[in-house]
Amino acid sequence: MTMLTLRFDLRNPTFAGVSSGDRIRAAVDMAEWIDTRGGVAVSISEHHSSDDGYLPSPLPFTAAVAARTSNVVISVAALLAPFYDPIRLAEDVAVIDNLSNGRLMLIVGGGYVHTEFELYGVPSNERGARVERVVDTLRKAWTGEPFVYEGRTVRVTPIPDRPGGPPLVLGGSSDAVARRAARIGDGYAPTGPDSWEAYRDEMSRLGKPDPGPTTQGPVVTTYIAEDVESAWDELLPYFLHETNAYGIWLDGAGMDGPYKQMDGAELRASGLYRIITPDHCVEELKAMGSLPMLMLHPMVGGIPPERAWQMLELVEARVLPQV
Repeated sequence: MTMLTLRFDLRNPTFAGVSSGDRIRAAVDMAEWIDTRGGVAVSISEHHSSDDGYLPSPLPFTAAVAARTSNVVISVAALLAPFYDPIRLAEDVAVIDNLSNGRLMLIVGGGYVHTEFELYGVPSNERGARVERVVDTLRKAWTGEPFVYEGRTVRVTPIPDRPGGPPLVLGGSSDAVARRAARIGDGYAPTGPDSWEAYRDEMSRLGKPDPGPTTQGPVVTTYIAEDVESAWDELLPYFLHETNAYGIWLDGAGMDGPYKQMDGAELRASGLYRIITPDHCVEELKAMGSLPMLMLHPMVGGIPPERAWQMLELVEARVLPQV
């Protein structure tokens, strides 16, 4: 059975001609679709003050997905911890974890976009400390027992459905984040492979089990279509919108990453996005062995919901029955 995952960030550029409400409702419908077709996970991203309406509030959306699904893991990747009140976050997550019967997972990030720190009035040099405070507070809060928080005794109810609460995996790209993940996280989800050895080194230093070599490959967005060249003509503006929007953020933060500002020819040559036929997809999945994995971003870059549904229906008809 294919381990099928969907990702949503709900970018909604004006040229897509879609209302925010229609896009959000479509994403919840797609989450229900994957849940009833053997899917394993729905991944939800977070950013703030984006001109294209990138999802700023993953928890309400996560709650809607939890109410419409029964099986998939629901992952917030990543929850930007510096912008949350830890006590309120503990309450909200506990309610969603109960709603989902313990299917929630959080990848906790520190953020990197300078306008987001300005929006919340948070100094960017505090992000590491704020991530640690959030993780520590969530773990204490989810015991259901009183604990001391900022000099006062508090108690958070209800406790999550999952004993101890959802896993708190740390996300990021630097050696400092990797070492923090080894110290306080339930795992590490890097944005690239370069910091993985720092994570392994810190795990070893702390006497924790070696997670082994990274299995992370390059970041690639795959779209499936019958006519590849026609699909490139149709979808290239959306791919360009995503990579250029991320590229602006990364450049502003002085960071390197898979996404860069580029033109259409550069994007096609980069391999960051690809369009393949259903038959090609089936061949790749069969070559993966007993646990083939397929992650799809059906509305990447603001692709309209009706076009995204065409791909998902093609996957259902031509790919899933053969693997």
